[in-house]
Amino acid sequence: MTKILIVDDEPLITESLAYSLGLEGFEVETVADGSQVLEVFEEFQPDLVVLDIMLPGMSGLEVCRRLRTTSAVPVIMLTARGDEIDRVMGLEVGADDYLAKPFSFRELHARIRALLRRVELDQGVQVGQTITVGELTLDHVARQIFKGTQELELSSREFDLLAALIEHAGQALSRENLQDQVWGEGWIGDPRTLSVHIRWLRLKIEDDAANPRYIHTVRGFGYRFASSEELVSDETLTGDSSPE
Repeated sequence: MTKILIVDDEPLITESLAYSLGLEGFEVETVADGSQVLEVFEEFQPDLVVLDIMLPGMSGLEVCRRLRTTSAVPVIMLTARGDEIDRVMGLEVGADDYLAKPFSFRELHARIRALLRRVELDQGVQVGQTITVGELTLDHVARQIFKGTQELELSSREFDLLAALIEHAGQALSRENLQDQVWGEGWIGDPRTLSVHIRWLRLKIEDDAANPRYIHTVRGFGYRFASSEELVSDETLTGDSSPE
């Protein structure tokens, strides 16, 4: 049975979600205090976490940051505010998706299903599949990305997005295509989520995020990861051909 951990200090939310998700066949555990989450997480071993940002004891952002040091479990962050900074901070510390309060159970359920489908797809990747483009080497099995010999720290969703781009190096991928590959078909989240993830990826993999070599923007369409041939050619130039 798929396990879901709900972290929120509002009893009406935790009780109603636990009941509704239970009816959908999930095993649910709830926590109201941020300082207790890591301990419950270790004991319960959930397949997905629904995590409120505003918590007593420890903020949801700090909880997510600490979870990411040991686990790639999907995390959906809840926020009562509409400020973009909350959403961006949640993505920065490793959240896979976010949902603003108030929200409908149907929408949360759709997000949960989409993330769980993505996990199933990741587990179906062939063993031993490693891809190298330029200085970057992506290992699907270990879910690791290296730049040269240095391992880069990526969130679960950042890894999925980078994998989708690298697997189609040299090809332009539409925003809709990337969203379907990374967040699942029928995903109904904020379309700006993709742009935020691209921004964070560039900060982590590029030497100069403002003048990226790897991830190119295809204006009005989507993004393209540079081919091996482009990267080799770029190394021989003097810097007058920076991508958009």
